[in-house]
Amino acid sequence: MSITAVIGIQWGDEGKAKIVDVLSEDADYVVRFQGGANAGHTVVAPAGKFIFHLIPTGILHPHTTCVIGNGVVFDPEAFFAELDSLEKKHISTEGRLFVSDRCHIVMPYHRAADAGEEELKDGLSIGTTRRGIGPTYAEKARRRHAIRMSDLMDGAAFPDHLKKAIDGENRAAKTRQKGETFDHGKILKQFENYRERLKPHVKDTVPLLRDAVAAGKRMLLEGAQGVMLDVDFGTYPFVTSSNTSIGGAATGTGIPPRKIDRVIGVSKAYATRVGEGPFPTELSGELGKRLLEVGGEYGSTTGRARRCGWIDLVALRYAIHLADADEIALTKMDVLSGLDKIQVCVAYEIGGSKVTEFPASASVLAKAKPVYETLPGWTENIGGIENTRDLPAAAREFIAYLESALSTPIGLISVGAGREALFSNRRETGGRSGRRG
Repeated sequence: MSITAVIGIQWGDEGKAKIVDVLSEDADYVVRFQGGANAGHTVVAPAGKFIFHLIPTGILHPHTTCVIGNGVVFDPEAFFAELDSLEKKHISTEGRLFVSDRCHIVMPYHRAADAGEEELKDGLSIGTTRRGIGPTYAEKARRRHAIRMSDLMDGAAFPDHLKKAIDGENRAAKTRQKGETFDHGKILKQFENYRERLKPHVKDTVPLLRDAVAAGKRMLLEGAQGVMLDVDFGTYPFVTSSNTSIGGAATGTGIPPRKIDRVIGVSKAYATRVGEGPFPTELSGELGKRLLEVGGEYGSTTGRARRCGWIDLVALRYAIHLADADEIALTKMDVLSGLDKIQVCVAYEIGGSKVTEFPASASVLAKAKPVYETLPGWTENIGGIENTRDLPAAAREFIAYLESALSTPIGLISVGAGREALFSNRRETGGRSGRRG
């Protein structure tokens, strides 16, 4: 058995999709376990460039079965747009793309609520994508106006279920300034059309995955966002609405945690975040702009420019623990080429004290000043390199420094956008039997 979870260990956008895409060549199943259409996973493949928001990245490999797990909040419009895009490029999903019947569905009133909450009078902006993700997760927890895929598939009960939800939303709208109301008949017709197209894909994925695990199938669990945006452990409240760390991989799929035998934590060679929230190593000058442009740091979902900064080892140590990462996939090493020096954040200075543990409070983190160590950079273009030994000495030193400082091996290195730009770092890193001491 081999079940590998691929988890971002920064603020998202680390390049998880590329890692999953390459590893999918040897996988039987690829399962997305949390998030929604707010996540954008970009893959550059021989058939072209693909941006996935819901469909697992492994769909580009014809032998894989792909599953959208119960922990995902499902947006039908986004799903169908991705299906249409795949069909135009002659990539068949027939019989190998399934959606959990326990997924909660993003409804029109969730999107309206998300947009409204981003414009609250108190001035607090989380920086969401306004795709309705947070309100859908909130309704899932409140258990009032939530609709699951199993509800939609029940043609007899769905109209009444939807009416109760919309009536409740419309009553609540009357108490809100500029509250939008919703038409039951219009939404019912829309979602009944969705039902017909979704029928071949919706499935009870608990026995599907249980039987696959029992049969020893090779499986990849694909996360969205990153640990630093985890709703419990991230820079709250500037986080996403789900658990992005290793716990989410189990609860979002129904696969028991003890069955997961390998975790790859994905990190860039520098750091980025999109949206609001504290970011201690952010670079606001020309160097930040250079990382933005050379790294192409624009959100694949929103097009927003990402904030860029030096790699942060305080945050990474914290995230590696929460992800339970056996190894690191280090991406975008090539973006650092041409810099004469590279800085690495090893601690924070907060209130005159040196801090090496990541604080819970976003307001405290906002006051943190990074404490840096400086490493030599390299001038060589490393974009075409295919193994560690051919990297410049300074690049090899950078990798060795990170491995030592994080007490975690770097198993994969990426030096470009395509599949061919990913290579193993010197050795095979080996799952639970090869865990760090």
